[in-house]
Amino acid sequence: MKTVRKVITLTIVEEDSYEKDVLFYVQLGEPQMSGDEVASLAADAEKKAPEERTERENIAILGKPRLGDVTRAQIRIKESKEFKNTVDKLVQRANASLLIGTSSWKEQFIEAMTVSASDDADEKEPSGLDYVMHFVTLFWKLLFAFVPPTDMLKGYLCFVVSIFCIGVVTAVIGDIASHFGATLGIKDAVTAIVFVALGTSIPDTFASKVAAIQDKHADASIGNVTGSNAVNVFLGIGVAWSIAAIYHYFKGNVFQVDPGNLAFSVTIFCTEAALVIIILVVRRSKYIGGELGGPTCIKYLTSALLFSLWLVYLIMSSLEVYDVIHGF
Repeated sequence: MKTVRKVITLTIVEEDSYEKDVLFYVQLGEPQMSGDEVASLAADAEKKAPEERTERENIAILGKPRLGDVTRAQIRIKESKEFKNTVDKLVQRANASLLIGTSSWKEQFIEAMTVSASDDADEKEPSGLDYVMHFVTLFWKLLFAFVPPTDMLKGYLCFVVSIFCIGVVTAVIGDIASHFGATLGIKDAVTAIVFVALGTSIPDTFASKVAAIQDKHADASIGNVTGSNAVNVFLGIGVAWSIAAIYHYFKGNVFQVDPGNLAFSVTIFCTEAALVIIILVVRRSKYIGGELGGPTCIKYLTSALLFSLWLVYLIMSSLEVYDVIHGF
């Protein structure tokens, strides 16, 4: 059997705008040569010398053409985020810099002091809420403007200092929450799971929101939650406990931490985490089609269910701390 190969040229229409990942399919239809046409071409081809036959006549001699096993091809045009960031930087600053990130402290302080419109705003001019949020967060913007630019030491210095600054923010949130809880007469365990956890999780929530808006898939948005919380635990507990353990070791003492209601709280958390994973798997099925968004009813129902899991965790853990219920 003779195999015929053809090249199909697809033209990509230029729209002078950025696009996310595009996925489409090319479907091959059945050959349009009828049986009578094949017979007629085959009869004409028999009367000619082999070198005089056309390609269609050669195909007709071999029989009616048919499709092979593969009739559908998937085509994916993937966005280059590195190129997009570079172009954005060139357009915004109108210079020849090809660096992705910031190139000087001056540039970082200018960005920190400048009021810009929110990412999801249609208008280019900042709104009144943008001005309010700018002045509320100005201290933190100026603080993180001291982070070394990304072109120093190939970005390693920026990474190390950024981690240190995140640790400082976590420590400040923890101390403020502890003083707030002590003022209201709330036990430390309840303060930790309510105020400290909430204070460190709100930035993660906004980061996940940005990832969900800018990415076609939910991987970056959902992965950010686990990644950022792992960093918070590492900085808030791991580093502090490691330093304390090393200090007491050299002093000849044993560093011990009272577990309190940690076992009960972690058990509830792991149980609800398993339920969340099941919810995500169900949403990924063909009936919904994605972890985020979807039909309005499903979207709000999922949000309410996840929010209720958080409330159940807070209530159960708090009741166990105050000995209303007994854990293990």
